[in-house]
Amino acid sequence: MAEAAAKKQTTWDFIKSLRDRRVLVMLFLGAGAGLPFFLIFDTLSAWLRQSELSLQTIGVFALATLSYALKFVWAPVVDRVKIPFLEPLLGQRRSWMALMQVLIVLGLWLIAGSDPALNLGQVALLAVMVGFFGATQDVAIDAWRIEVVDETFYGTMAAAYQWGYRIAMITSGALPLVLADHYGWNFSYAIMAGCMIIAVGATLLAPREKAARPPLRYTEDMAARPALETAEWIGRLLLILLGALLAGSGLAANATFLNAVMGWFGQSAEAAEAFKATWEARETGIFIQFPAVIAGLGLIALACVPLPGAPTRPGVYLRRAYGQPLGEFFGRFGVRFGLLILALICMYRLSDFVLNLMNPFYIDLGFSLTQIAEVRKVYGVVASLAGISAGAWAVSRLGILRTMVIGVFASPLSNLVFIWLATQGASMAALYGAITIDNFATGFAGTALIVYMSSLTAAGFTATQYALFSSLYAIFGKIIASQSGRIVEGSARMAEAGGFTALFRPMFAGLPEGALAKGAEIAGVAPVSLGAGYATFFVYSVVIGVIAIALAFMIARRQPEIDARAEARKGELDAEATEARPS
Repeated sequence: MAEAAAKKQTTWDFIKSLRDRRVLVMLFLGAGAGLPFFLIFDTLSAWLRQSELSLQTIGVFALATLSYALKFVWAPVVDRVKIPFLEPLLGQRRSWMALMQVLIVLGLWLIAGSDPALNLGQVALLAVMVGFFGATQDVAIDAWRIEVVDETFYGTMAAAYQWGYRIAMITSGALPLVLADHYGWNFSYAIMAGCMIIAVGATLLAPREKAARPPLRYTEDMAARPALETAEWIGRLLLILLGALLAGSGLAANATFLNAVMGWFGQSAEAAEAFKATWEARETGIFIQFPAVIAGLGLIALACVPLPGAPTRPGVYLRRAYGQPLGEFFGRFGVRFGLLILALICMYRLSDFVLNLMNPFYIDLGFSLTQIAEVRKVYGVVASLAGISAGAWAVSRLGILRTMVIGVFASPLSNLVFIWLATQGASMAALYGAITIDNFATGFAGTALIVYMSSLTAAGFTATQYALFSSLYAIFGKIIASQSGRIVEGSARMAEAGGFTALFRPMFAGLPEGALAKGAEIAGVAPVSLGAGYATFFVYSVVIGVIAIALAFMIARRQPEIDARAEARKGELDAEATEARPS
């Protein structure tokens, strides 16, 4: 990422770039990426509830989108496997995009022809399949987005993707409900399946990505032993599935799938209920979930380790398929700089991820659900789009590194506005102001991180590396965010007892009547103490951001050294390729 050599755009160049065909295609592909996610994760729950299913059953359906957190597991397949017939016509990335989009259309169409009240298992299976196809489509879209343009366009393409994604969020959240109200859920989902055809059209209109390094021939020099290798492939893939199950159950804080597997081995209903309660415990579940995530990732890594002293084709293939993208990254940046960069990716948006209890916060302040929806879900989207656009403009004018450094300040500093909001009670003007600042900053920071991660990938490994980066910060954020409620309530009780968090209590002495009262009653503290708990939590979110700021400055200060190392590594690889080329 040698920005000195990168051509910066003027503001007029940036505006003109919005007319580029690739940007329009990216807009529709972003919508195609968001549509299946929200139809499965959010809208489907309304259909299930109208089918008179329990909230517990509906909650389990949220696990259908777990594929999005675990997509790095099969990302090497998208990098390496060529789809017969489609790949010669469309290229590596577009062939995967088109296949997944057709399968998503088919999956949504089959859901449209189902009745959850009569065929709940069928609907659940189809939802999981649509989630898997959607996550795989995301891997291919991200790789195409990076490979089809040079770095000066990264910001514009990232913005177009996010614009499309938010259009899908609004469309899939409103249109299916209106259609279902008038014509029924089956007709509604059939129409939404048809909407995905727009993404198929965008894929066909998209230009081919730049030619990447051809797939490496991993095992051609090894003797084939079909019978033994089949057994070994089954064993290794089962280990990967077990690792994904453990990691996914930990990330989702849900033991449903684990209990189903253990039920096959004779686990009793009483033991399953006790295990589920322990795993999903609000206060202590994290101490089981976090080790489960680590153990799951460890099992996936173990499945890729060749047998000691007796290398086999499956072991060598998996080791290289997963190991080479990581090896290329650390070979380019070195272990020290590589770990520093990965730490920044983990921490960059942590200040945003921990704010996973904002709806309860707004309700505690006294806002109605309609007011929250109006400001957060409607106006908030507009503020986010403005922040995304500003981030894209900054990349074009200032470059990737400077935008990344600016973006790392945005999220933690914007969180301070919520301390002020907590003192205002149910003031609509204050809520509009806070959402404006926070959503604009979040949109800017999100664009900055997407572009920065895109710049870290290498040709031939784009899908795997970007999937690893995006899963890395999502996994880390999910684990840390699980403790947000505990921090608020613990800090409130500490303030009530006169602990150090009580220093925030005077800020809430003039709280409007009724503000924080109901939440304080639930927590068993006074409203001013709950206010102090929220203030402590928001300060905590800022402190997390300060760590990311420090990491960003460390990287920015050493960027010339990082670029020099990456350039030297590129020269070494080019020399090796020249020597290996037949004369």
